[in-house]
Amino acid sequence: MLMQAGTIMKKILIVIGWPVWSTIKWIISRLRKIRFKKNRDIHWGWLLATASMILVIAGTWWFYENIIIDLPNVNEIYNPPKMSTKILDRNGHLLFKFYQDENRSWVPFDKIPQTLVLATLAIEDKNFYNHHGLSIKGMVQAAYYNLFKKSQDQNLRGGSTITQQLVKKVFFTDEKTLARKIKEIILSVMAERKLSKNEILERYFNQVSYGGESYGVEEASLKYFGKDIWETNAAETAYLAGLPAAPSSYSPFSNDPSLGFLRQKHVVEEMVSAGYIDGEKANEILAEKINIIDQKPNIKAPHFVFYVRDYLLNKFGFDNVERRGLVITTSLDLDIQKKAEVIVKEEVQNNSKLRISNGAALVTDTKTGQILAMVGSKAYNAIDIDGKYNVTTALRQPGSSIKPINYLLALMKGWTLASTVVDEPVVYQMRGQKPYSPQNYDGKNRGLVTLRTALASSLNIPSVKILAQNGVDNMINLAKLMGITTWNERNRFGLALALGSGEIKMTEIATAYGVFATLGKKIEPEPVLEIKNYLNEVIFKAKTESQEIIDPKLAFLIDDVLSDNNARAPIFGLNSKLKINGKTVAVKTGTTNILRDNWCIGWTPSYLVAAWVGNNDNSPMSWVASGISGATPIWNRIMTGLVANEPNETWAVPNGVYKANVCGKEEYFVDDTEKKVICPAVNTTPTIIN
Repeated sequence: MLMQAGTIMKKILIVIGWPVWSTIKWIISRLRKIRFKKNRDIHWGWLLATASMILVIAGTWWFYENIIIDLPNVNEIYNPPKMSTKILDRNGHLLFKFYQDENRSWVPFDKIPQTLVLATLAIEDKNFYNHHGLSIKGMVQAAYYNLFKKSQDQNLRGGSTITQQLVKKVFFTDEKTLARKIKEIILSVMAERKLSKNEILERYFNQVSYGGESYGVEEASLKYFGKDIWETNAAETAYLAGLPAAPSSYSPFSNDPSLGFLRQKHVVEEMVSAGYIDGEKANEILAEKINIIDQKPNIKAPHFVFYVRDYLLNKFGFDNVERRGLVITTSLDLDIQKKAEVIVKEEVQNNSKLRISNGAALVTDTKTGQILAMVGSKAYNAIDIDGKYNVTTALRQPGSSIKPINYLLALMKGWTLASTVVDEPVVYQMRGQKPYSPQNYDGKNRGLVTLRTALASSLNIPSVKILAQNGVDNMINLAKLMGITTWNERNRFGLALALGSGEIKMTEIATAYGVFATLGKKIEPEPVLEIKNYLNEVIFKAKTESQEIIDPKLAFLIDDVLSDNNARAPIFGLNSKLKINGKTVAVKTGTTNILRDNWCIGWTPSYLVAAWVGNNDNSPMSWVASGISGATPIWNRIMTGLVANEPNETWAVPNGVYKANVCGKEEYFVDDTEKKVICPAVNTTPTIIN
């Protein structure tokens, strides 16, 4: 602090040094001329000189203690003020603004209308381009007006220049003290030495209050007129120019809105007085109607917006996003988001008889990982449930929707889609636990079934038997590799993991199943495309990075099974809502045993849609028929909307995948694995050669 004060002291001496030093030299010269009388009476000249010396020393000390020692560093005028952070969708539509007390967006000087500049100079500082930070004439005129001409119902006039107003806004509060005023004058002179006139004006237009939480001309224009500042007309700029003097009084939302228009008239008159416009132009401006609107804050895709805020903190460390002045272009497509919100809300309402109170959906671009829509609940402001609860990032049990990971692991261990498993009751005895006996969704058993049928029809007993051979730890390892990070307490999980007993996040299972959609490549979810700072400089641009973690051939086999409508027909029928006519779509449903969660997750090579229904408090639903009710209608409507006007996409058959006739049926195989299949007799367990 002392070093900074010393540096500033040197600068201040430029302004005050000469008169102080001249006074001290005069006092010294007077002392040299003092003569004492014989009776030692003190000469009046000596007394005057001594008193003057004391005053100078005391004044200098006061100046140092009250002005210099804590004078702000003028270089801080370059620091950005608190500015709003804008969250935009991928097409530039505003989703929300985060701000703290002051809603402000920075606008460069070249985007500020010349009419606003002239109007502001006319009403605030006509001599702006001629002074060096201070206007003695303005201060004298203001003092004369306040003392002799102001009536009781009029506001005090200020004699401050625009530079002084800027300095006051940047460095000081509204305190009215002599010390503060002196500091303001000193810093104003220093600011004029550092900044050009247009730079001062740019900072002024972006700093000052224009009423309420609106700071800077851009946010004021958006709030009052619903347009950017560079789109305003002369009448609107004259109105804005009058607000900073007393924004609470002149605001259109004050107790007397007419004051703002009277102030506008005064601004126009001052423009004529300054010679900026003539009387004819003034009449045109005043005749133009101003349409005032009340642009109230409105949040779109709220669950996604707050998800992005957390993402900015976790990835970039942006803990004060409300004051950073960032422009965040996100991956969200607002059109897709709005349609998804409507679908979720309608389908939850349609299923209310099933004791379903909430729903959620997530849409991603599988090729980039970009989140296109995030519907965290049926309505963010719902009052019958906690609408702010974001199901897409909450821990919920996935039920049978988790099965593809188990079956992928089986393929990795040498199983084939033609391998068979017996769908018959089984009981697992585990030390310290009750016997575990899984049951199929419909309560039926189908005897010997292939892996294709078991997965497509989502049979529970075969899934548990396969996990018993795969190993629970191995499934957890594979799930983690694919993007599921929530199964850390491994000792919690047993064979029931095959049926979705382990909680997951929708965002993470979307990442995992995006691996199937991309034929083996893992792409992390990306909600942000670009970040710019308040100067419009790009500080981040997303790049799609992928990592091949699964053999493309095996990913293709899973896609083929889950897009096989015939293979799932034994459970879901041929005309369920899992089928989208004319489109190749892989899809998997899931319902927990006690009916707390119901899922439907499906994907094409380009899109993934995950849907959920249930109750926030984990209370059970009534019977939900996957493929007909619950989450599936949500999934079907969203996915249909995405692919309806697109050509049908299929997965290219990877090298090494081929069809072969085994056991009387054609099936896809990889790398000669058909030779490992031994066609079993009826009602016998499968034989796998490893």
